[in-house]
Parts: sequence; C-alpha cells; structure tokens
Amino acid sequence: MKVKIFDESHESDLEAKVNAFLSTIKDKEIVDIKYEVAVTMFSEEQIYCFSAMIVYIE
Repeated sequence: MKVKIFDESHESDLEAKVNAFLSTIKDKEIVDIKYEVAVTMFSEEQIYCFSAMIVYIE
C-alpha cells in the first residue's frame, strides 16, 4: 500500500494535480481519497490550503 499527498493553495490546482496522478495509476487499486481544507489568517490576508491524500495498492 502506498500514499500520495498533494497540497495546493487553489482548489483548481489541486483538482488538476489529482486528476493527472489518477490518470497515471489506472492499473492500481485506489483504496481511499481524503480531502481537507485549512484556513488561516496572516496579517489581514486569509490563506487557504487544499490538500488530498490518495491511498492506493500497487
């Protein structure tokens, strides 16, 4: 079993990276995909972090 972790500041970037990765492991079994959003403040700016973890079997 293996994992692949993605971390992006925009949800569209995360979507593109996850879709690209999934297209490369077509012959693998995907066990689970976890999705998380974190938000924090830096000065007066809101910062988002979109992440995904894909668990798969080679």
